[in-house]
Amino acid sequence: MTTRTTTWNVNFLRGSQGTDPVDSRHVLIILNQPFSLSLLHRLWSSTEWRCCADGGANRLFDSFQDTQDRAKFLPDLIKGDLDSIRPDVWAYYESLGVPVIRDDSQDSTDLMKCMSALEELEKSANSPQYPVILLGGLSGRLDQTIHTLSYLHKLRKKRARVFAVTDDNIGWVLDDGEHEIEIDHSVLGRTCGLLPVGVDFTILSTSGLRWNLTDHPSSFDGLVSTSNHLVDEENIVWIKTSKAIWWTVELKNICSSTNQKTRDDCKPL
Repeated sequence: MTTRTTTWNVNFLRGSQGTDPVDSRHVLIILNQPFSLSLLHRLWSSTEWRCCADGGANRLFDSFQDTQDRAKFLPDLIKGDLDSIRPDVWAYYESLGVPVIRDDSQDSTDLMKCMSALEELEKSANSPQYPVILLGGLSGRLDQTIHTLSYLHKLRKKRARVFAVTDDNIGWVLDDGEHEIEIDHSVLGRTCGLLPVGVDFTILSTSGLRWNLTDHPSSFDGLVSTSNHLVDEENIVWIKTSKAIWWTVELKNICSSTNQKTRDDCKPL
């Protein structure tokens, strides 16, 4: 029986410099966690529908000091229980026609509410699923990070591609099977990890890494492949896993310019 191989790339991390029309068909969900303006620019230009999860609207608003710049970055929707969004931020976006929707359900988080809105959008437009980029979700409070890990683990059976991105790293779930990941060394750093989150154990085989595995058990009670390294000469990482895992890679510092304005844009807000 032939095993299907899933291919992955992170072209959206290059922003407008490296995104073709196919790659730009992503959506962006902005969470209430710090991010730099430089990262926001890259992800915004790589997506065509953007949603703020409650307090994520504060983060977006505060990313800009200039009102003209701020008005160029209007989300398509703000949704959540709205216990975090500031009144001035709410009023600003609402005055510019951005829908602000309150959902008081205690059975779903703000992220889940935004995902539900996306599903409604796709259904009404009879559209194929968008790949989803979460801006945030892997930093800050541990309980929120665990929610991201758990939710995306469960979501893998419903949505093919959901990425979580911070200024430090990117991660996503690889379901059981074989995967080929295109490595863009211009945006990805060296350190990576294969994390058996949400499973009792998995059997891993890899190629293209500094320390490869061959049919190796991985679990929280045993080996966990953290602090592995990408290899400069390798542009493809191949991973075979018997159960779902999280794949994470650090991002290169995109803010190495000596220009003061560029450095200021790289400070998480």
